[in-house]
Amino acid sequence: MGTKILISLMTAALLALPLSAMAQEYTVTDLGTLGGAGSFAESINASGEVTGYSDTVGNAGFQAFVYSNGTMQSLGTLGGTYSVGYGINASGQVTGVSYTAGNANSDAFVYSNGTMQNLGTLGGTDSAGQGINASGQVTGESYTAGNASEHAFLYSNGTMQDLGTLGGTYGSAGQAINDRGEVTGESWTAGNAAQHAFLYSNGTMQDLGTLGGTISSGFGINASGEVTGTSSTAGNTTTHAFLYSNGSMRDLGTLGGTDGSGGESINASGQVTGVSYTTGNAAEHAFLYSNGVMMDLNSLISTGAASLYTLTYGIGINDNGQIVADGYVDATGQDVAFLLTPTSPVPSPASAWLLLIGLGAIGGLARRA
Repeated sequence: MGTKILISLMTAALLALPLSAMAQEYTVTDLGTLGGAGSFAESINASGEVTGYSDTVGNAGFQAFVYSNGTMQSLGTLGGTYSVGYGINASGQVTGVSYTAGNANSDAFVYSNGTMQNLGTLGGTDSAGQGINASGQVTGESYTAGNASEHAFLYSNGTMQDLGTLGGTYGSAGQAINDRGEVTGESWTAGNAAQHAFLYSNGTMQDLGTLGGTISSGFGINASGEVTGTSSTAGNTTTHAFLYSNGSMRDLGTLGGTDGSGGESINASGQVTGVSYTTGNAAEHAFLYSNGVMMDLNSLISTGAASLYTLTYGIGINDNGQIVADGYVDATGQDVAFLLTPTSPVPSPASAWLLLIGLGAIGGLARRA
């Protein structure tokens, strides 16, 4: 009888808890550097491979890297001193930006099979690749002829296509692309009155609006076309992370701070990672938004890792729930990229509720016994 009562009480307690109380724990891997002072992550693919940039030996310059199977590899440059990897696809292809010889210009590139290819520009002097999908399509931004403006582009089959703007002349930028070729980013609106997040799909650039202010940007897009990013709120007093889904922009709030938050990446389950100020605006911390709750990633990592590192910025999240984040080593202050891996498979919202319903049924049977 005592056991049955205990089961019922446990079930009731579980049913009363928010899903955040069943939060996943993560192990943390310090990705190291290319021999220099620090490293910064920018993107993660389905296999847990990471791209970003790192200081090199002697801190002579920073270069794009791929971290895979425990090793950080430099991707080199287009002839100049610096390069950055911004996006990586399932095949390990990387897009980003690199200085050319003599640091004369900075151009978008695709790194594949050991070779860095210059993608050129929309007629101006500079460009940058921000996201790459499974088909090798790239989005980013490029100066147009005469460097009159920067425009979002879609690079596909050897051609860089200008995606235009939402009506403004100040320009636009592509930030992320999914496997359907849909692009998100930001663009100035007609009369350069505001800068809004957009979703480019089937040849049309759609204005995603804002959370009440005049400025928003889309930074991440998943397979379903859901978008995360940041938007100013009414009065433009602060910015908040958002999730755009089914025609509506949802405010994801903050970790308690009033100086705001921003979403960087979203996976197929709708989980978002990004950055937020904590209570009292004491610090910027990386967050995970899952099942309607924004959680501080520093509270989700193992106890040992939490005593060594501080995670400041959630950069990317894949469909397996792995997260890549920037942060620092507490003892030294060294900036380092980190890979966070769930200690168990991350349940979908539906499966989590089914688990609770099942526990409730067990508790009900126990009460009836």
